[in-house]
Amino acid sequence: MMWRVAEPNEALLISGLRARRGQHDAVAESLGFKIVTGKGVLVTPAVQKVRRMSLDLRAAQLGIDCVTQQGIPVGIRGVVIFKVGDDFASIANAARRFLDQQDAMETRVHNVFAGHLRAIVGQLTVEDLIRDREKLTQLTRASSGTEMEKLGLIVDSLQIQEIDDPTGYIANLGRPHVAAVAAQARIAEAEADRQAAEQEQISLALKSEASRNSSIKRSGFQAEVDEAAARATQSGPLAEAVAHQQVVVEQTKVAELEANREEQRLQAAVRKPADARAYEQTTLARALRDANISSAEADARQMELAAQANAVRVRAEADARARQIEVLATAEAESTRKTGDANAHAKRSVGTAEAEAMRAKGLAEAEAIKARAEALAANQDAVIGQQLAEQWPAIVEAAAKPFGAIDQLIVLNGAAGLGDALAQALSQGASALQLARNMIGGLGGASGTGGVGGSSLAKGASANGTARTAEGGRSTT
Repeated sequence: MMWRVAEPNEALLISGLRARRGQHDAVAESLGFKIVTGKGVLVTPAVQKVRRMSLDLRAAQLGIDCVTQQGIPVGIRGVVIFKVGDDFASIANAARRFLDQQDAMETRVHNVFAGHLRAIVGQLTVEDLIRDREKLTQLTRASSGTEMEKLGLIVDSLQIQEIDDPTGYIANLGRPHVAAVAAQARIAEAEADRQAAEQEQISLALKSEASRNSSIKRSGFQAEVDEAAARATQSGPLAEAVAHQQVVVEQTKVAELEANREEQRLQAAVRKPADARAYEQTTLARALRDANISSAEADARQMELAAQANAVRVRAEADARARQIEVLATAEAESTRKTGDANAHAKRSVGTAEAEAMRAKGLAEAEAIKARAEALAANQDAVIGQQLAEQWPAIVEAAAKPFGAIDQLIVLNGAAGLGDALAQALSQGASALQLARNMIGGLGGASGTGGVGGSSLAKGASANGTARTAEGGRSTT
């Protein structure tokens, strides 16, 4: 009742009074309980308590949905075989975590490996998972080793049993290889059939040739036998022997013809159709290849010609536009230049003409003044008389002008009164004319060069005198 024995696949955990006595291991000394494996131990009832920790192998099934580096979902199916470690530290860690929950070890281990598997699969591609499962196993064991050690567990084996592919990515990866293998198999089968057919035809031809040779030899042997028999019996006339010989010869020819016919039949029925089919397939394949090449070359040539035509058209349009712009700019510049030259020439011509006209006018006026002065100095009376004669119509008109402004004229003494009024107006004009003549003469006599000025003053005086007379007449009337 007091003696407890630990089985080979379990460890005894003794807690209570003096539970650490007799342990010399540093790890065991640091524990609050005693661990016994592979031997017996004395347990004091009521003061000590014994519990058992199984060291058997355990298996945790892994069924984890992951996503690869390519974003492709996959399912990882595997199994983890683990157990509690044999050393005291591992047993103590496992006891502290699973002593009352030893049946929950599989769930805890599944959760640990699920997280690490998802992280590792997320860094790999589907191709890596397929081609190198050992790498996945090693990475998973390495990444989960520290956590398993903290739990007091060691992994004896980790196996990736299956990789599920719900999207069909793995199946599609194998299709090109399967198709290539199937194509190679079909090609090999067709090549074998072709070689077998060729060998069959060769065999048939050889068989026909052998049959023909055999027939020829049999005919020859039969001829020899018949000839020997004829000679042996020496019966029948020589003509019959010769005829029989001819018959044998003809039969031999017939046999050769039959053999040739059989050979020709085989050639026509077997070999030529096979050669024709092979030639037809080869010709069709070559024609299809040539047609594809010609079509591709024609398309390429057409694209090249279209590109060249487009480039030529674009270049021609650009050149034409550039030439048009250049011609327009040149024409505009030439037109502007010619317009400026014409305007400048016209202004210059107008200025020159105006200057010439002014100069000619000035010269003419100077010549006229000079001529008038010379004439006045030479013959003063004649010049004054001429000027007065030239101005006489204007003087008379000015003298008669007051009569034109009269609204109503009453003449008291009839025609005599009207004649007196006209005579008075004309006498005033004559008096004014004489006064102007005297003034012009006086001014001319005073200065020879001022004669022209005197003439102008005489004109003004006569005009003013006329005006005053007209005004006087109106007031008188």
